[in-house]
Amino acid sequence: MKFLDREEEMRRLLNLSAREGGGLVVLWGRRRVGKTRLMLEWVRLAGGLYTLADQSAGSVQRRYFAESLSSVLDGFAESEYPDWRTLLRALARQAGHAGWRGPLVIDELPYLVAASPELPSVLQGFIDHEARSARLCVALAGSSQHMMQGFQLDRTSPLFGRASEAFELHPLRAGYIGKALGMDRPTRSISAWAAWGGIPRYWELAEPFRMDTDAAIDTLVLDPNGTLHAEPDRLLVEELPPATGLRPILDVVGGGAHRLSEIAGRIGVPATSLTRPLGRLQELGLLTREQPFGAPDRGGKRSLYQIGDPFIRMWFRVVAPQRAALAVGGRAARAAIWQRHRVRLVSEAWEDLCRASVPRLTRTTLGEDGPWGPARRFWRGDGPEWDIVASSPGDDALLIGEVKWSEKPVSESEVDRIGRALLAKGLPDGPWARDKRIVNAVFVPELQAPPGRAAGRRSYRVITATDVLECMR
Repeated sequence: MKFLDREEEMRRLLNLSAREGGGLVVLWGRRRVGKTRLMLEWVRLAGGLYTLADQSAGSVQRRYFAESLSSVLDGFAESEYPDWRTLLRALARQAGHAGWRGPLVIDELPYLVAASPELPSVLQGFIDHEARSARLCVALAGSSQHMMQGFQLDRTSPLFGRASEAFELHPLRAGYIGKALGMDRPTRSISAWAAWGGIPRYWELAEPFRMDTDAAIDTLVLDPNGTLHAEPDRLLVEELPPATGLRPILDVVGGGAHRLSEIAGRIGVPATSLTRPLGRLQELGLLTREQPFGAPDRGGKRSLYQIGDPFIRMWFRVVAPQRAALAVGGRAARAAIWQRHRVRLVSEAWEDLCRASVPRLTRTTLGEDGPWGPARRFWRGDGPEWDIVASSPGDDALLIGEVKWSEKPVSESEVDRIGRALLAKGLPDGPWARDKRIVNAVFVPELQAPPGRAAGRRSYRVITATDVLECMR
């Protein structure tokens, strides 16, 4: 698949490798998110070296590492290196003599640390002294987010504060999926996003199926022999340390338990014991904690926990509870299971995308209104719910939105019905809604015909999938 997006990340990496004095970059992100592809593209452009660690013994890992280095430093693999300190000092010395400044990428660093726990301290000395003297540019990357973030963010870590650049690589944005998979309509792009999210590896696997997302899901996910049939289990096992003990939380959240008390009750543990597991799942990007608009980010009994990643959400909604049925059923049976869940999953993904797009919507899309801050839902008890609430940066205006999903273009009369229903709900019950200029908006995937003259009579804006996807690039 063609290398997409990542312009900002690549700019930062190229600036670092062009810096005269070298430096350190620490990069992390969930598996399959595209870290390796980004590193390979960077190395190709900057003339560096990419190395990949494995889970072997420390002595074997050093030998493999030395053999990789021999491609840029002649004869480097001819010596034996009894420890990492000796190897890294030799690397800096020979790189300095050869005038080679990297970048040197060490991918899956946690595998090396698991076999050689002293390595972070050794790397600290190397980065502070030998690498600096040789003006080397070094990149440390890994998929164990817990460990990689700790290297950079934990004050007790030997590598704390050493990085010139440090960032998490996030999933690709939704605006690129149509181009990647050859979608001919925005609604098809939304449906594909609901299945694969922004994970490039899933896009690569789905690419041969082009616009037939249902066939791709059946072959890759629902079929017990599919490449992604057991994907979430692999993601949890491959974390360091393994996160398999967190699986029950994902099962119950995927099954409809979203409040802390509900999650604890279904698992059969005290709610107080879930603080760390829930935090780690959020750290891994597998779970999100949702607060209603206007509520404080910390605390709050109204918090809801959701599976934020579209693919993981789909897997725990469709595959996890149906493993036996999927194993014994044929293609028709699998298709029937998928169709029971498909529309709701796409609708939820569309609603998430609409909220995510709000801060990116331009004044062209919203007329003279905007810009807007982050959008959230609003709910309180058994009262009405608003799909989108966002405040202007000056806090003098409020955007109130209603989101509807339809695979077919929405007629003018249906848009008008949705808009009138939104206006009839009035304002959310919160002090932050008082004395504000209100902008109402209806989010629908596709209009049956251009708004025409009717748009001038509306007291609300209409946002389509084209608008959403264009700003999500």
